[in-house]
Amino acid sequence: MTARISILGGPNLDRLGVREPSLYGSVSWKELEVLCREWAADLGFVIDFRQTNGEGDLVGMIQAARESCAGLILNAAAYTHTSVAVRDAVLTLDIPVIELHLTNPAAREEFRRRNFLADVVTASIAGFGPRGYRLALEGMAALLERKAGS
Repeated sequence: MTARISILGGPNLDRLGVREPSLYGSVSWKELEVLCREWAADLGFVIDFRQTNGEGDLVGMIQAARESCAGLILNAAAYTHTSVAVRDAVLTLDIPVIELHLTNPAAREEFRRRNFLADVVTASIAGFGPRGYRLALEGMAALLERKAGS
């Protein structure tokens, strides 16, 4: 059976390609989805690829991943630094969760160094731009293989 992986994006990721391209690059969210679908297929995954600007919507998507997915790749964007609700939603999961950021928040503004997710996710990837999504998918494959072997 093919594993389903949820890839969720938080606020302003729908503006990729036009929002601060010097930081986030020129790849749009739609283009990133195409890349992720290709990379996931290479690993034998099917993905659920979604984005929302709403905190409550993101919480609902995270909660839904528990029932329908083998793993979650989460770019909570600004909610990483502000949302206890997103953190609490992640805590309800019993699947691997990889936190992902296109940039390296630790090398940016002081307020971005506060991370409500760091201690509740399985792994983190930051600073690789769109390629980070491929790394996250490869990492998820390794996590799921290890889980299947135990």
